[in-house]
This record gives sequence, C-alpha cells and structure tokens, in this order.
Amino acid sequence: MTVARTRQVHIPDPPDTPKRIVVDMVHGVEIRDPYRWLEDGRSPEVREWTLAQNMRSNAVFQQLPERQLIAQRISQLMSQDMVGTPVLRGGRLFFTKRIQGKNQPVLMVMDPEQTDGKPGSAQVLVDPNQLSTAGIVALDWWHPSPDGSMLAYGLSERGDEWSVLHILNVDTGELLPERIERTRYAGVTWKQDNQGFYYGRYPKPGEVPPGEENYNRHIYFHKLGTDPDKDPKIFGEGRPKELSYGTSLSDDGKYLLLTVSHGWNRTDLYVRDEQADGAEFKPVVEGKDGIFYGKFIGDTLYIITNFQAPRYKIAVVDLSNPAMDNWKTIIPESPDLTIDRVEFAKGHIIISGLKHAVSHLYVYTLDGELVREIPLPTLGTITGITACLDSSIFYFRFESFLVPPAVYRCDIEKDATPEVVLASAEGVDPDLATIEQVFYSSKDGTRVPMFILKRRGLDISKAGPVPTVLSGYGGFNISRTPTYSPAIIPWIESGGIYASANLRGGSEYGESWHRAGMLQNKQNVFDDFIYAGKYLIENGYTDPEHLGIWGRSNGGLLVGAALTQRPDLFRAVACGVPLLDMVRYHKFLIAYLWCSEYGNPDDPEAFKWLYAYSPYHNVKENVSYPAVYTYTAESDTRVDPMHARKMTALLQDVSSRTPSKGPVLLTVEADAGHGVGKPVYKVVDEQANIWGFFAWQLGLEIQEPAGW
Repeated sequence: MTVARTRQVHIPDPPDTPKRIVVDMVHGVEIRDPYRWLEDGRSPEVREWTLAQNMRSNAVFQQLPERQLIAQRISQLMSQDMVGTPVLRGGRLFFTKRIQGKNQPVLMVMDPEQTDGKPGSAQVLVDPNQLSTAGIVALDWWHPSPDGSMLAYGLSERGDEWSVLHILNVDTGELLPERIERTRYAGVTWKQDNQGFYYGRYPKPGEVPPGEENYNRHIYFHKLGTDPDKDPKIFGEGRPKELSYGTSLSDDGKYLLLTVSHGWNRTDLYVRDEQADGAEFKPVVEGKDGIFYGKFIGDTLYIITNFQAPRYKIAVVDLSNPAMDNWKTIIPESPDLTIDRVEFAKGHIIISGLKHAVSHLYVYTLDGELVREIPLPTLGTITGITACLDSSIFYFRFESFLVPPAVYRCDIEKDATPEVVLASAEGVDPDLATIEQVFYSSKDGTRVPMFILKRRGLDISKAGPVPTVLSGYGGFNISRTPTYSPAIIPWIESGGIYASANLRGGSEYGESWHRAGMLQNKQNVFDDFIYAGKYLIENGYTDPEHLGIWGRSNGGLLVGAALTQRPDLFRAVACGVPLLDMVRYHKFLIAYLWCSEYGNPDDPEAFKWLYAYSPYHNVKENVSYPAVYTYTAESDTRVDPMHARKMTALLQDVSSRTPSKGPVLLTVEADAGHGVGKPVYKVVDEQANIWGFFAWQLGLEIQEPAGW
C-alpha cells in the first residue's frame, strides 16, 4: 500500500495569533484564556485571521491529488437522484428528492395509488434551486394539511435555519402572500378546515433582550389572510426560555395535543378541547421524569413513553379520566427492542425499533396484539414511516451504509413483501464491502457495539495496519445506525476501513443508554470511543499511526476530548462544527438549550465535570498531538465558530514548541451553517477536505476504479 503522507507537501506557517489573556475566576478556579478575542466573529481582526487560516488550509489541500480524486467520486455519488422521507396526507404522498444537477432537494407530490397499482407521476411543488443561483436557499421543513390540499413550508438562506414560513395551495399552485419570519422548527399543525394553523415562532431581535431572541419560542395561531404580527399567542408565555413545543390535532379536529419538551429526556403533555369555547389546556402528564408522545384515535389517546420503561412502551388513555393510574399498557417494554418510530394505520399500530442499532419493523393491532414482523431488505435503518387511519397501506423509507434510500409500500392486510415505490439512483455495488458488527468492552466493562466496513476480500492479517477512520456521536438521545454514506465510499473502494461506534449517550438501547452518557456521565462517552480505537488496534485492523477519528457537532466535542485525553492513540483528527470550550459554551447562540444534556457551567457541580473534560482547557504543553483538521461555518446558528477558532489557535501555539504528528488546519466556510441545507457542491468540498486529509495523514492511496 502506497503511503500517501510520504509525499512532499509544503505547509505554510499559520498566521500570527497574539495572546491576550483574560483571567476568570469560576467557582474558585482561575481560568486563563489567551484567545478570548477570537470569540467575536464580527471583528475585522478576527475576519482577517480567519481568512489567513482558510488560505493556509486551501494551499495544503490543493497539493493533495487524493483530495481531487475523492471530490470527483463524491460529486458523482451525491449528484445522483435520492429520495427523502415521505408524508402521506389525503391520499397524496409528499416527499423530497435530490435531483441530479440540482444543489438542493425539491419537494414533490404524487398519487401513490392508481387503478393499475402503479404510482402516479410526481410533480414538483417547491424548488428552492430557483431562488438562488448559488444554491444557498434551502427547504428547512414542510407540513401538508390533513387533506393534502394546503402546504406550509420554511425557507432559509446560507444555512442559518431561521426559516421564513410560506403557504402554497397544492390544488391550484397558488402561493399565498403570507410570509412569517423567525419560524425555525415551526411544527405547523393545520386546522381541519385548512383556514389556519398552529405554529412555533421565535421573537424578533428587539422584541426581547439581546441574545434572548435565540430562545423564547412560543406557539401561535395563524388564520389565513390575516396579519401574522397579530397572531394570538397560544402557549409559552411566562415559561422558561429554553423549552420547546409541538402540537398535533386529532383526525376529527376535536382535540389539540401540546407537547412541552424539557431538553432531550423529559416531556409534558397537555390537551385542549377545540370544540369547547374558552377551553384551556389540561395536563395529561406533567412533571414526570420521562419522554411522552401521543396520537389520538377518537377519544382515546395512545401514548408512547419511556417513563419507567427505558426502551419505551405504548399505553392508552381515556381522555375522560386521564390520570396516569388509569392508563392501560397495551405494548409493554421489550427487553431487546428499543422503539424509535410509531405510526397508526387502519386498525393497526406500526412500530419500528432497534435491536443492537439495526432496524426491525412490526405490525400490531390497536389492542397491542402482535400481527407480524415485516421483512426488511438487509441490515439497515428505517428513516421514516407514514400512514393514515383510513387505509391499510403505509410507506416507509429504508437505507443502509451502501444502499441508497428507497420508499417502500406495504399493505397490512396482505402478507406480502414490501415493494419499492420510490427509488434513489443506484450508487455503488452493495457487495463492495463487508459490514461487520462487533461488541467490545469499554473502560468500565460496558458492552458497546460497533460497525466495521471494509472492502470485500481485504484480509487484514495480510494487509498490515490498514488506514482506518473511526467515527461516533454519543449524545442527545440520537442513535448511530446504518444509513447511506456516499462520502465514505471512495475510502472503502481504495482499501481503507471505516468504523462507527454506538456510544453511550445515544438511543440505541433506550433512555438508560442515553443517561449513561449525559451530564456527570459524559466521560463514559469518551471512554467508549477511546476503547473503540483500542479494539481496532488490538484486533489487528490498524495501529496508532494509521488510525484517524472523525466527529461533528456533539461528535466534534467527542473527538476533541479524545485527542486531548489520548493523543497517543490517533494519527489524525477531523473535527466538524464542534463544541470545545465547555466552560463558556452556554453563552453563545442557542447553546443554553443544551444545559439539560451537558450541564450548566454556572452550576458549581456541573462546572467540575465540564471543566474536567473541556477540550480547550485540557491542551497541554510538551505533548505531541495528532494532525487536526477543524471545519466550521460562519452562518452556523447552533454551534458558534468561536470554538473552532480558539482551539485551532491554541493547538497551533502548542505545536510551535512541541511538534505535532501533523499540521493543525482550520476552514471556516462562508454562506454555510451547521450543515442543514448545505448545497451539494459545498458538501462535496467539505467531505473531500476531510477524506483527502485522512488519506494524506493515514497513508491511503486513493484508487480510481473503473467507471469513475
């Protein structure tokens, strides 16, 4: 195997970064911050420094032929047609689709059932590509009315996710004049008559104290044809600023269900009778330490909850007597299945769940009796289910690491194999790689699963240490399951290994697994990840000189902690849109929302564990760190780019005295955000940088297969 890093690459010196030490006393601990000035992204000096960092990184990447080959291959794969998650409303199937040649997915609709049994032709409803030649206008969310005749959708620019709500008459194609700003995560719930809807909206700058406009989301009601600025506020006034809300209506329009989320591990439910004048929201469940979601069928509320059932159960509630003591469990918690999606079709409950991070699909009666398990195409993930109460037919979206998403049709009343109704373009031979699932012991003995992908026929006993990239996330109750990942395909094709670990903090094994990796238990996540790396080394897949790690967002924090805690274990680190200063993270953008997951640094007890692992505060002198490539974006409204800037400056400074294993590089992208809504060409550039960096540092020669 050719070692790519032996190639001569000229690495320019990093820009001069002055130290201007700010000293804070935090809960009795003196903290010296030399790069506080880099927090101000609007400062001309910071902009000049950022430009210099970008130019330096570009100068390096332009010298890497591996990067160019990877960009070519990823562009080919990502430019192909790809279908999104479907939503069934009024006999119409709405879905997004990325169409070859377009930078942004479009929203389409079709009649999925015709007399000949074949789906009807689809038409485009919303095409954000027509709104920007640069491809930087994105469709953030969309909500059809129950009968499918009306559509509310949100658009934003440059990846900032601050959506503007638009309304389309699906039947006529008429775009209504309303424009409602600040509708991030709007969660639109249409009334049955299509004349109005409930939605979430954030305050405009100036309506609340500076910085507070990132919080204080409330629920409003909008009647079509009226001034949105005069929309009545339905819920949220006087509530804590960090709460979030969702709404849903019963199919007959009688009941409005309100879900109040306290972070990622607790919800409350309230219900209001829409047919009673002056009715108030009444609690169904409030103040319980668990997650609750609901769906109405007549006067019965079906509740999906992990309260005293970490893997979730389903209970029914009679709304005339909703006290929890009167709830009836119809589908109890399973010892080996974690429920992750629930839908209701004609007389049935459809459940998808995870067994060791792999999807399974089941049909139950409304009384909780198992009808059957529905076979799935291969080891993979269900990434969406949609159904309606008056039809036995439902649809689901399925994908795997090397299998592009497809939408399947299934009839509950027929014992038949699901059939594809919407397919993505074939990306790669699914037999390209073997997908192995292994289980290893973490530091405390916890058994952790990990997927390992390698090119079929690659014998690690003969190949020697193989260039390997390990990724993970471990937080916010989010599972890491087999989903289509075109960016890893050139790596696998060229003989590299890709591993994805199912760390604590996710939802793979329910709420207990989540809580074992949050707040004071966050170090477990880092231990799980480090021990995944040790497993790969000890079992002959790779060695520290050929092992890289990659994570983004909360996963960026993960790899930041790993590189500071075990710099000897890894050769290269790609760190995307990361949190890295965990002492000040809650002061920027929407990060106060995450205090329920990480802890609030203003709390002395939480500060102890945050400061103990905060990557920015654990960079040490006289340590040889891995090569690090950090990437972030100017329009990120979730994680402030200040984390990436400060950490880069600090690592570059330390490496100037104790040489690292490779360069410390930074890219701060313009006209892009946290990742949602990024156009294809920007995604290609981002991923080509990441994998070109790994190929260079880990020593993988990128092959050009026939057909490229």
